[in-house]
Amino acid sequence: MIEFFTARSPIEQAVLATLFTWGMTAVGASFVFTTKKVNQKFMDGMLGFAGGVMVAASFWSLLAPAIAMAENGPYPSWFPAAVGFLAGGLFLWIADKIIPHLHPGMSLKHAEGFRPTRKRRSTLLVLAITLHNIPEGLAIGVAFGAVAAGLPSATIASAVALAIGIGLQNLPEGTAVSLPLRREGLSRRKSFFYGQFSGMVEPISAIIGVLAVVALQPILPFALSFAAGAMLFVVVEEVIPGSQENGNTDLATMCYLIGFTVMMILDVAFG
Repeated sequence: MIEFFTARSPIEQAVLATLFTWGMTAVGASFVFTTKKVNQKFMDGMLGFAGGVMVAASFWSLLAPAIAMAENGPYPSWFPAAVGFLAGGLFLWIADKIIPHLHPGMSLKHAEGFRPTRKRRSTLLVLAITLHNIPEGLAIGVAFGAVAAGLPSATIASAVALAIGIGLQNLPEGTAVSLPLRREGLSRRKSFFYGQFSGMVEPISAIIGVLAVVALQPILPFALSFAAGAMLFVVVEEVIPGSQENGNTDLATMCYLIGFTVMMILDVAFG
């Protein structure tokens, strides 16, 4: 697999990786064809797992390389990581306030963003997951861009491991969109289409991440940290609370630990 990626340009690598993560979103959305309702314990466990994957990826694949790269730069080694991390969280916070969206499981009165009640509930659900997929695609693009930029701590294997981890956690996201859409009265086919459509933003944001890093290499540690901050905003604001709100707290917490461990092993073993 690594040789398959090595022979391609950074943009091709990022696009191929995010096509995989998009495909995993589609796999999750395809559950709408086989069931009317997914077991809530399963969903909460998968959300916990997804949170663990994203937290581990934020550190090992993004923050740690950013700090390592900054050690020989003009700033204190902590500066790019701190600034980029906070900027990533701020970016998602602003986007949350502007883009109309509705988190799965919430009523329409809890919709967020600019004038959200003018949108259909189904549209708001898709926008919520689409918004939260942006930092995931960006993280993958920046990771492959870091390899192209020659960052010593960045490898094709670690970037591929990041894509695998994000792909695993995309599966419950696709399900979390398609099934509510089906309950809103959409056909199974339309529910699947809109569920997988939410993952389309990942290849786009990955290309942006690669181009930004390759064109402006000095911003690489900031870009890596930016992606980490944006991902952790999603985890704390949506993923972990969503896994805990139905009473399956112990299950969700244990799955979080498993997800963290899996992503840590992927990154350390392949990085």
